[in-house]
Amino acid sequence: MYEKIHEAVIEAGRNLVEKVNSTFTVETKGSDVDLVTEMDKKTEKFITEEIKGNFPKHTVIGEETVEDIGHDKMLEMLATHPNLWIIDPIDGTTNYVHGLPGYTISVALYCKGEAVYGIIYDPVAKELFIAERGKGAALNGKAIRVSEQGSLAESLVSTGIPAKYESDRNHVLEGYVKIAPLTRNVRTFGSAALHCAYVASGRLDAFWEWGVNIWDIAAGRLIVEEAGGSVYQLDGHEVQFDFPHFTCTNGRIDKEWKETFASVHGF
Repeated sequence: MYEKIHEAVIEAGRNLVEKVNSTFTVETKGSDVDLVTEMDKKTEKFITEEIKGNFPKHTVIGEETVEDIGHDKMLEMLATHPNLWIIDPIDGTTNYVHGLPGYTISVALYCKGEAVYGIIYDPVAKELFIAERGKGAALNGKAIRVSEQGSLAESLVSTGIPAKYESDRNHVLEGYVKIAPLTRNVRTFGSAALHCAYVASGRLDAFWEWGVNIWDIAAGRLIVEEAGGSVYQLDGHEVQFDFPHFTCTNGRIDKEWKETFASVHGF
């Protein structure tokens, strides 16, 4: 059913890899560290056209076009629309601008508030993570599961560094200082979607971040869930569409994980 979308995402990823060392325009959005390139816009346009060509009655929103819709309208659509696609054309744009690996393409389909299909593609590693509601998760066609690690002390976890300095970035750094001594180590790859994919495939045991947007984790949350993991806000509540913070885990370290963040942030 979604094979054409898989092909489109892989083609878009191939084009990103080919263009990464070329000259392209780079702009800023909210701050000097919140970047968008012409490749973000071209990738989103290409995937949007492919989706509409295959699913003409569906609606598509993307990171680079959501401002045209408006924040409140986007939240309403996420909750009520029968077939709404969400695209993050380059999750990890800063990596892309600096010629680093770790950037991904993320695409998800939501039906009346529920994620039913998700795809994350790492075009450098050529790794395609896919999940469909009720059918499990896979990496390049092979089933994946979260890790069986049950101890925080032996867990490899990850986070991202948000664009907003005074709020989100400080919160992440507060958590980092507390979490790092309690775990095996902490990694930061630069893409929330990739962190989710790595939790789903058992490479990481948990991921947390403040300040991510719905398009960053729209596919990742489903892929983690279908791989047997847990997804929630750092305060332990179910993830809302307008969430302040996000985490996903292998589901086995949740008690320690929640207690740690409760002690840091007073949840």
